[in-house]
Amino acid sequence: MAVAKAMPRASASERAPTVLVGLVGRGIQLSRTPFMHEAEGHAQGLAYVYRLIDTDRMGTPPPALADIVRQAEFFGFSGLNVTFPYKQEILPLLDELSPAARDLGSVNTVVLRDGRRIGHNTDMWGFRESFRQAMDGVPRDIVLLLGAGGAGAAVGFALLELGVGRLLVHDVEPSRAEALSARLETRFGAGRARPTAGLADAAAEADGVVNATPVGMAKMEGTPLPPELVRADHWVGDVIYFPIETPLLRHARRLGCRTLSGEGMAIGQAARAFELFTGLPADTERMRAAFAAFEANATSPQAAEKRGLR
Repeated sequence: MAVAKAMPRASASERAPTVLVGLVGRGIQLSRTPFMHEAEGHAQGLAYVYRLIDTDRMGTPPPALADIVRQAEFFGFSGLNVTFPYKQEILPLLDELSPAARDLGSVNTVVLRDGRRIGHNTDMWGFRESFRQAMDGVPRDIVLLLGAGGAGAAVGFALLELGVGRLLVHDVEPSRAEALSARLETRFGAGRARPTAGLADAAAEADGVVNATPVGMAKMEGTPLPPELVRADHWVGDVIYFPIETPLLRHARRLGCRTLSGEGMAIGQAARAFELFTGLPADTERMRAAFAAFEANATSPQAAEKRGLR
């Protein structure tokens, strides 16, 4: 009987470079970020592994963020993406901040290299490019920003860079809206941003509305703005991308509003994060195709059946 010859093992130099990264957040099981990163990594010949580190699935109470970062270093992670509610909590755990992260006071990407933790923010770039591509020509004298956390800071800076005249900042914690408004005015000038407690008056003034809160995510149903305050001549944006069409966007679309989902921001920030983790340029269109493929698979009858929705 013929004996099959053993295939020679690839040498270390012949193996694909390995990249291990992850996303830290709460309630992130529907995130498309791992799929986009792994698809791009494999297309570039990398052994690219992206893990979800979902603190909602780690018991009560969940482990401290400092312990999660320490363990990621121990296990050889190249970096971490960071999402709600850790984008600001992670700041004191880092050795260095990029200029954008320092300006925003918020980090969504941490590169772990040579024993150092370097924080970046790719959300601002992702939202800015998405808005430029999809919302060209919308009026932007006054815009209502809902949420003054990490995502809200990125959106606020991006909107003022895009020429918004005045930003009205609302948050369920008024002190956060005040702090973000002050930071925006320091960067862009007096009168460019102000906190607002009255949603009805702010919505009546605004040309457009952007939701940068987690309200509307799959695990946090609802709308961050009472539906009756949305007008047909508003434009409405949302940073959430799971689901792609939040209740707020669905209502706005039915009124005839021009809308912007969180898809473009998600793809843009992921492409920049990939570049930071690997040092290689990302193909944004290839990542967009991966995002679309995930969406098609996630909404298939088979996937719905697995989730008990059919």
